[in-house]
Amino acid sequence: MTATAKAAIMTNRLARRILLPLLAFGALIPLGIAQQKAAQASDDVVLGAMRAELDRSKARLKMEQVAAPYYIEYRIFDGDQYSADAAFGALRFDVRSRFRFVRVVVRIGDYKQDSYVGQGQGTLDVMPLDNDMLALRHQLWLATDRAYKTAAESLTAKQAQLKQLTVDQPADDFAHADPVQSIGPLAALEFDPAPWKRMLQDASSLYKEDPAIESFESRLNFQVVNRYLVNSEGTVVRSGQSLYEMVIAASTQATDGMSLARDNAFVVASAKELPSASDFVARAKKLAISLKELREALVTEEEYRGPVLFSADAATSVFADLVGENVLGRKPEVGKNSRTTGAFAASYKTRVLPDFISVVDDPTISSYAGQALLGHYAIDDEGVPAQRVSLIEKGTLVNYVIGREPIRDFPTSNGHGRARVPTNPAGPSLGNVIVTSAQPLSKEELKKKLIDLCQQRDLPYGYYVETFGPALSPRLLYKVWVKDGHEELVRGGAFGDLDIRALRSDLIAAGDAPYVDNHPLNIPHSIVAPAILFDELEVKRANQNKEKLPEYPAPAVGK
Repeated sequence: MTATAKAAIMTNRLARRILLPLLAFGALIPLGIAQQKAAQASDDVVLGAMRAELDRSKARLKMEQVAAPYYIEYRIFDGDQYSADAAFGALRFDVRSRFRFVRVVVRIGDYKQDSYVGQGQGTLDVMPLDNDMLALRHQLWLATDRAYKTAAESLTAKQAQLKQLTVDQPADDFAHADPVQSIGPLAALEFDPAPWKRMLQDASSLYKEDPAIESFESRLNFQVVNRYLVNSEGTVVRSGQSLYEMVIAASTQATDGMSLARDNAFVVASAKELPSASDFVARAKKLAISLKELREALVTEEEYRGPVLFSADAATSVFADLVGENVLGRKPEVGKNSRTTGAFAASYKTRVLPDFISVVDDPTISSYAGQALLGHYAIDDEGVPAQRVSLIEKGTLVNYVIGREPIRDFPTSNGHGRARVPTNPAGPSLGNVIVTSAQPLSKEELKKKLIDLCQQRDLPYGYYVETFGPALSPRLLYKVWVKDGHEELVRGGAFGDLDIRALRSDLIAAGDAPYVDNHPLNIPHSIVAPAILFDELEVKRANQNKEKLPEYPAPAVGK
């Protein structure tokens, strides 16, 4: 094993030791507005070290019989994070963390064909937290040297592989971008943790009110990240961002052993938007009551096929899972002839949704209908200004979100190249995805339409989904009875055919009141969507394992 490989392994191990406790409580690339007064760029030691070492690398980085780099990039992520967790009324996690990482990318070749594949996608390194100019430059020097050597190896391997393949319509490996100069203010994490810890303890102590609750926890993750980007094209970007997340989660079991879980999250860009202690505890009480109602609910019928109405909350999950991943313009593997990856790879300029539905991704806006959006940013992680992109127009796919790796028919970035800090290279990512209907209906009109459809088919009830859990599994599912319109909670349901075909062919109506769903994990983004009505879906009993109930009761409260 080479010294370069050994150094890379040691760095990755150190990064994992630092990152794992952070990733357990949320994303590392928050967006937001918590800021301190900006230092002048000339006084920023981190930025100064990056610029100085980039200039030196451009002038001196060259091995014998290996081409000099045509592109060099430094991205530094400087974060401060506070995480806390309480269960059963007691604090069990309370950590303040500081981290500073760099990803160095060196590209050999040219924009048409280069070394950016496999290990050539860059080097991750841990940076000193102290603003010591020489220490910072020394770490950048070592990371750049490793990135250059792995880029050379990757280009040789790639060229050998391409000799064995035929690509009908090759796209360039990297897109040109005009240099950007933007020095924004730095962010700072300033707060008193004491009241927030008490809030977590008070919320999680509500398990005492229901002895059948098996877990009840609450947690928070407050963080800021200052991001730096300099590259050999002349781009210099600095920005500060913040994220505040609070979560309540609980679980129980029905008498038949079925596991039931609920969770509720507040995700905002400013501490001022967080709930008060009384609001947070009230939300926790509501969640606990819903668990009791789920335990007592009847199990879903064996099988149903008919109309299903989704709340706006549930609809955001549908669009996130079935549309969000498929509009990412990811470059296929070397030698592949497809335009991109995902279910919409061959759907360009074809209908993927009903003609009354349109979808845009607009990271340039910070709020929608008065609610903050996490997917807001000014410049992406590849130094390209954010752009509003019309993705689906009247049901037809007309665009993808693109970073600086071109795909067929899309030679340039549209400002959506972002990175999960700092473990992954930058790539096409969602910002603020907004779904709209040209024929919006009110909540009452949608319910009436659901009931009318059921009457036409002699169905005694239809289904209404209020919220989803992971993998589009309904957490709150109701029968809507045709006779009087009343809603009856059921448990243990699953969808048999909720897929992109159903979204294209069976979606028949949408609401007029959008819901904002902020996603903090991985790369922060937002999904905005109205309620939606499907003409026909299959709802069946979930194939869910049932565990034995505890052999003896929980400790009595107060004893």
